Amino acid sequence: MKKYKIQKSPFTVPTNDGKLIEEHWGNSTQTPNISIAHMVAPPNWSESHQTPEFDEFTVIISGKKKFEIDGEEVILEKGQSIMIEKGARVRYSNPFADICEYIAICLPAFSMDLVNREQKNN
Repeated sequence: MKKYKIQKSPFTVPTNDGKLIEEHWGNSTQTPNISIAHMVAPPNWSESHQTPEFDEFTVIISGKKKFEIDGEEVILEKGQSIMIEKGARVRYSNPFADICEYIAICLPAFSMDLVNREQKNN
């Protein structure tokens, strides 16, 4: 029995905000202990605040991404990374003119049951 698995077709998570989410590993592959996703956030993209029940690591591949973490603003760019601990109130956005491409890793895996996303204020 092989002790490895190769992911050749990540699960594309349906979105309605223009963001590309390709989950390589996670609940879509029956690996609930971790999720690894390739993300592309379009210019002027944002999502609601959330208070996840998982740690989230983000590695910026290109562009910039804004993080609001417990009221503090952090902006990361290409080559930088961050780890946000579970229980932090966080909001992710790309208020910039260029797309932001990044890898997100969640421990345990991302799920709507654990993200605790707030209703978006328009």
